[in-house]
Amino acid sequence: MNFYKELNISEKKRDPLITTIQQAKRIIKIVVGFTTLIFGAILLLLPGPGLAAIVFGLAILGTEFVWAKKLMKRFGDGANNIKNSIFNNSSKDSHE
Repeated sequence: MNFYKELNISEKKRDPLITTIQQAKRIIKIVVGFTTLIFGAILLLLPGPGLAAIVFGLAILGTEFVWAKKLMKRFGDGANNIKNSIFNNSSKDSHE
């Protein structure tokens, strides 16, 4: 972390409690993210906001994994393409 570099503290001298807390936070994020992602996949089959839960789960996982960030960007680009195609088609229809 930048905090340790600013204080000129080497990686070996870090407080083990701080390292353990950081690892625990990371594990909690990962567990909550995957749980939300799986719950969203289940909600695709059942009535409920499945896509919203999947996006939320990917957002949580995106704080820890690069693949989740890339997938979120891909979802966002796809959503923008859909939005643009809807609004561009509706504006053409209203002018005719």
